Amino acid sequence: MTLIDIGFGSMVSRERIIAVVSPDSAPIKRMVQESRERGMLIDATYGRKTASIFIMDSDHVILSALPPERFGPAAGESKEEQQ
Repeated sequence: MTLIDIGFGSMVSRERIIAVVSPDSAPIKRMVQESRERGMLIDATYGRKTASIFIMDSDHVILSALPPERFGPAAGESKEEQQ
């Protein structure tokens, strides 16, 4: 299992990530609200502005204060593939 640092000491499993998206669009905002209502939202922003949203295969939605561009190489490639 490979863990990805999503900021402030929080980590998620790379294998469980479906997508990393920006929080700006209305459909994503609705998805976050629905996840909050179902109890499936994890806020890992530590009070900062949400910059990226992780959609997990477990139906959890995770908020991060780091931008989605930061996770591109880490989320899609293993260490061997990055070299």
